[in-house]
Amino acid sequence: MKKLLLALLIVASFKVAKAQQYALFGTRTMFDAFENPSQKSFTLDSSRKFSSNFFLPYFGINAANKGEANNVIRRLAQTGYLDTEGLPLLNGDVNHFYQNSNIYVATFRLFHSYKYQKEIGLAWQIRSDAQIDYTNETLAIFDSPNKFPINTPLRGIFNSSGYQQSYHQFSISYRENYNKRLAFGLKASLLSGILYNKIDITDSYLYSDPESNTLNLGLAANYRSNFTEGRELRKKTLLPFKNPGLSLSFGTNYTTKKGLLLMANIKDLGFIWWRKSTQETIVNSSNITINTFANRNNINNSITDIFTEAQESKKFLAPTNAKIDLYVSKIYGFYKPSFIVSKNLFYKGGDIALVNSFNYKNFSGSITPLYNLNNIFMVGLQGKYQTPNFEIFLGSDNLVSTAYTTKGIISSNGSTGSATNGVGASVYMGIGIKFGNVVNHPQFSDVMPGINDNEGGSFFKNLFSIFKRK
Repeated sequence: MKKLLLALLIVASFKVAKAQQYALFGTRTMFDAFENPSQKSFTLDSSRKFSSNFFLPYFGINAANKGEANNVIRRLAQTGYLDTEGLPLLNGDVNHFYQNSNIYVATFRLFHSYKYQKEIGLAWQIRSDAQIDYTNETLAIFDSPNKFPINTPLRGIFNSSGYQQSYHQFSISYRENYNKRLAFGLKASLLSGILYNKIDITDSYLYSDPESNTLNLGLAANYRSNFTEGRELRKKTLLPFKNPGLSLSFGTNYTTKKGLLLMANIKDLGFIWWRKSTQETIVNSSNITINTFANRNNINNSITDIFTEAQESKKFLAPTNAKIDLYVSKIYGFYKPSFIVSKNLFYKGGDIALVNSFNYKNFSGSITPLYNLNNIFMVGLQGKYQTPNFEIFLGSDNLVSTAYTTKGIISSNGSTGSATNGVGASVYMGIGIKFGNVVNHPQFSDVMPGINDNEGGSFFKNLFSIFKRK
């Protein structure tokens, strides 16, 4: 349990500095085109035929915590020490932690055809998602059992649940215009699972007896993981495919006569078959005695043993964190407002964002108030420089918390920030370059990709033709 709660909270979120970089939606960057498969990223008469990040940074990493344990998590992230001093206990409060990351290791995209504006993209991503609901007492037991009332039976105080899933995503994407206003896109992906943890503690019991120097602990829980000890993580290689999976994204966008852009996507609808080194533990321990409860390491080891001694090999399917996105925007001169709603399909949570973008020539800045459905409010800031053949951007979806967290880590000062400001970190950036021949309009060029692309026609027109009357 400690492996999931503490390693997940530190390693998955703050080792590198949950939103989806919404300020990049509708920008025709490579990120926009790969994440929203119906979007195009090439501009006729200006862009070159190919684009790539050339293994340059292209990533987004986000994490946030909500609850009375904010100060504990902040000190843990900034100093590396677990200190639950001042954390209220036995009040029934539950903390909510979530994290996601999306790292584009390599991308390649080409302008395939002038007719129907066809684009094809290839990408290698490393993704991670995590959500956990945990009680204050779950943290406190790993700090010191002296914080709990003695000779008093306590029930339900460790009831927690959460998951973490990390995987490779190798994808091919395709988009085309159906007509001048309507476009469709697909993204098919082959997945390779890296790390999986899931815990669900449905019942718990604690009784502290100082006279016998013991803790009596009871747990009813289910735990799944593809590793046993933390040191195994350093031994695991990222390749080859040990835990295969598949996912599919598809979307559409439509531009009205008045310039309103409407977009809808279903993203990363898929699964991973966790089959290599996967273990499941069903815990039903009514009364486990832990000696020398004043010894923190003994408590940690005893609780770890509960979840590892009864492990059995078991293969299982786990869904990816699929989402449905709705997007609407319109340009008013130098100002473009965008409204976005994103909802997780299989896991709880989602986002509602209002992106305010201000453009001047090739420069733009965005301010994004965002409400996460886990009851977390954030404000993001982004700067971007973009030409038809070059893009660079840097931003954060949670600017205030990121600033406090970064300052505290640099100074190793666990008191930096406050519970009111929340705790979290978010940063994303990217560099993309286009190269090759310019994709000129056919009336300006003797060479034009797909100018004679009449053999296959439109993929989506052919697909939808099955619904037409003959």
